[in-house]
Amino acid sequence: MRNTLKAGLAALALVPMAAPAHEVRSPFPGTVTATTYYPSGGYHGAVDIGPGSCNYWGAETGVVGSVSWTVSINTTGVVCNGNGYENANEARHLWQSGWTFRQKHWIKTADSRNRTCDRCQIGNAGGTGQATGPHAHLMQDKLGTKDTGWYDGYTVYGEAVDRSETIGFLD
Repeated sequence: MRNTLKAGLAALALVPMAAPAHEVRSPFPGTVTATTYYPSGGYHGAVDIGPGSCNYWGAETGVVGSVSWTVSINTTGVVCNGNGYENANEARHLWQSGWTFRQKHWIKTADSRNRTCDRCQIGNAGGTGQATGPHAHLMQDKLGTKDTGWYDGYTVYGEAVDRSETIGFLD
């Protein structure tokens, strides 16, 4: 009996554990202003959260857990209402699966740099790039395909959120 139990426990130790999902939280207090579709009906494929004001201090990375972020600075000034598609500031994390999680539109600060962190500040809330106002754009994509399942059922248009609010889960 004892040898059977030991063998069973040893076999269990060899079973790979499923990778835990990463929780995504709001980068700042605000309101969900778009999800899979814009309020106008056009396809969006991401979550937008507006803080209510431009240059709001402390846009944090949304992913909970220590992950590496690559930061692209395309605008150095304070931009609140868009300055062209290619000008968005972006923080991105590339998962081993090939999916990329992106957070866009924030204003560059001294905290806007590449690093590995858990919910670190990357800038202030802004509207760099193709934006119609200050907001955080949270998106996961792979080879041009947007993943909307990570937030489906967790957040809805018009919902008020704060930094502790779960927006979704990334597998």
